[in-house]
Amino acid sequence: MQRSGARSSAIMASGTLISRVLGFAKALLITVAIGSLTTMADVFELANNLPNLIYVLIAGGVFNAVLVPQIIKASKNPDAGADYISRLITLAVLALLGVTAVVVACAIPIIRIMGPGWSEGQLTMAITFALITFPQIFFYGLYTVVGQVLNAKGAFGAYMWAPVLNNIIAIAGLVVFIYQFGPFARTPHTLENWTSAQTFWLVGMSTVGVIAQALILFWPLKRLGLGLRPKFGWRGIGLSTAAKLGGWTLATGVIANLAFLALTRTAAIPTGARNVDPSGGVSEQIAGVTALNQASLLYSLPHGVIGLSIATVLFNRMAAAADAKDRDSLVSSLSSSMRITSVATVFCMVALIVYAGPLGMMFSGGIAPAGAVIGQVITVIAIGAPFMSTAFMLGRAFYAQEDARTPFIVQVIVSIFTVIAAVAIARALPPEYMVFAVAGCYAAQNILATLLYHFALKRRIGDYDVARILGAHARILAASLVAGLGGVVALWLMGGYDTGGFPWQNQVTAFLSVMVGGVAMGLVYLLAMKVFRVEEFGSLIGPLKARLGR
Repeated sequence: MQRSGARSSAIMASGTLISRVLGFAKALLITVAIGSLTTMADVFELANNLPNLIYVLIAGGVFNAVLVPQIIKASKNPDAGADYISRLITLAVLALLGVTAVVVACAIPIIRIMGPGWSEGQLTMAITFALITFPQIFFYGLYTVVGQVLNAKGAFGAYMWAPVLNNIIAIAGLVVFIYQFGPFARTPHTLENWTSAQTFWLVGMSTVGVIAQALILFWPLKRLGLGLRPKFGWRGIGLSTAAKLGGWTLATGVIANLAFLALTRTAAIPTGARNVDPSGGVSEQIAGVTALNQASLLYSLPHGVIGLSIATVLFNRMAAAADAKDRDSLVSSLSSSMRITSVATVFCMVALIVYAGPLGMMFSGGIAPAGAVIGQVITVIAIGAPFMSTAFMLGRAFYAQEDARTPFIVQVIVSIFTVIAAVAIARALPPEYMVFAVAGCYAAQNILATLLYHFALKRRIGDYDVARILGAHARILAASLVAGLGGVVALWLMGGYDTGGFPWQNQVTAFLSVMVGGVAMGLVYLLAMKVFRVEEFGSLIGPLKARLGR
């Protein structure tokens, strides 16, 4: 990568890393506040995640994949794209307002569909939460549109740093919640003893954080000096190409996220089937939608911190290469991004499997049996971690060439597989096994998407440095497996394979075990990469070393 691209990736990755760390802290505090395999945890998780899922379902793919090339082209105009961007933001705001209003009005049927088998009490609480969280859809969209304008203008940092503010606000609300109402382990919070004050500090502050995440981006947007203002009238400004691409991308997003919602709906079934004792404690440790999302948070971490940061910067370069009909530059950028990203994603896959138990304990609310169940979900879902990034980057190669039709076809095939799997899981398996099967489906669909994109891209542009990419992955996997053996030894020495061992005492000991074991595994990985000649590590760590040196 060129130095400017590496610097931009480093800035984005640092912001994303801090945001993810704070996101982890937030997730841990949620388990302290309301537990993990509990009714209140699942009700909150469903209501709080649906706005983001619905936003991505409706418009996320269009904003993320299509707008950047169009803004880059408009930036060549004498006004640096100011008129185009003003009209674009105006149109986006109006569309988002309309969509959000419709979704909020449909909150009751949406929750009833997504909570199959739930009791009336569970549904009523989920609807209450949803009426507070669903307005987040507008602000997620606003954050994405403004952020993509900043990305297209080369101001990458703000977009990745804004979620930090979101997490800080949500964490503050959780701290107040725990201080005022006590942790779940000491004072179980149930449908029967829940109060409006608890709703404000848990649910309301979550929405406040999303609002702040969007509005903070207007500060760096103003510093661009474009003189943006509301502008109406969208004829003749070049939106036709974006609309054409947006149609395919919108269809891709709709299909992908309908399939994802089908999996979420299946994962929500165990909440209604879980037995709860009269005191509010959980008598059955059955994984639900909260456990699935906690595992998903972990397995998506390497893609979010490394893969997405690298891909976002290189997407601009691939789009420019495609526009100039420079196939070699396109292939070089794609190959580089896939090889460098695998240094993190493959290692993290192995690390998640090795330390699934302590990680599950961290998210258990301090209940060891719950930690064991969550750890099992993490083990299953971790297999798909590297393929999430490879599928994403291969897909971006098509978007860079303004081909949104191929990703649509790929997503149709993957979604058909996903929906069939979701229906089969819901009908064939008992509730205690459903989330494990859904986690396996997460991994399987990423693998399937990677294979489909591979064959489609090879047919379109020929060899895209496949042998070099596979060779790098093979060396990185070998080094990761050696590191994994080191991690197993470290965990065994800490008593991680004994239910009475140090990692299973509480959330703090689990965290310390992951930190100590992670460092040990990381050191072995560094040595193993030298042995297996993993050259890509230098490309990944170089920008960070240079930045620290300066």
